[in-house]
Parts: sequence; structure tokens; C-alpha cells
Amino acid sequence: MTENQAKNELEKEHQFSCFYLGDTLYGYDIDLVQEVNDQLDLTRVPLAPDYVLGIMNLRGQIITVIDQQKKIGLKSSQITPKSRVLIIKSGTEYIGLLADRIAEVITCTEKEIAKPPSNVNGIQGKLFKGIVHTKRNELLALLDIDAVLDDEQV
Repeated sequence: MTENQAKNELEKEHQFSCFYLGDTLYGYDIDLVQEVNDQLDLTRVPLAPDYVLGIMNLRGQIITVIDQQKKIGLKSSQITPKSRVLIIKSGTEYIGLLADRIAEVITCTEKEIAKPPSNVNGIQGKLFKGIVHTKRNELLALLDIDAVLDDEQV
């Protein structure tokens, strides 16, 4: 890779669909998020793992909704009027991920994405793709959707 190509790669822009779980700001690559939905009328699924909140009918398609806080090893989310479901395409199906509240889309360059801290290890460490220091002086934790949805993470 030439010096010019490396510089261009560092200047490449990324956009992240951001949300809060508790007081922490998280994000997924915006290309993964199909929509943000406020439908929280879920049907429970007997014998489903405890992180599965239920299923929802989204324009005729059945979507499994996951409490992503519980899935990544945090305490369960409380559904409030600000709660939203991020609809993510995973392979050939759509999955709903509960967020406590939605934040704005953040755009940053490749060079602004730092590696996750080395002291974050274990299961939680595998969930992060990187960290971004936002213009609002917050840390944005970039999640790896494949790691979050991995059945072995629980």
C-alpha cells in the first residue's frame, strides 16, 4: 500500500447509528441498521433464552427482539417511552435489538476510531470493534454485531 493509499484509508468516513444502553453510548455501522422502530408490543416466546424479549410482527415479517443489554452481560433493560428497537439484518433474517434510547448518527474518519482498551477482556472485550471520542465529549463504544448475536456470548 502506498503512502497516499494509506492516508486515504485513514480519511475514509464511517457512519454509526448510535443508542444508549443505560448511560453508555453505543453504535453499530449504519449500513447494518435497517430501521429504528418504536413498536414494543411483543409476544413472549416460551422456553426462549432470557435475553429474548419476544417476537414482533413488522409489516408481516416476524422479528425476534433481543434485550441487548442482557445479551452482552449487563443488567436487563427497562422498557420506557424512550425505548426503541433497532432492526438489524443478520444473515438472511432480521433481528430487533432493544435500546434504552436513540442518539444521533455519528460520522467519523478511520483515524478517529481507537482500538478498544486492552484492559477490556473476556466476553465483553470481544464485543467491541473500537472506541470513538465524540465531539460532545462522550465515548462511543462501537459494537461488533456478529459478536453480540453470537449464541456463545451468553
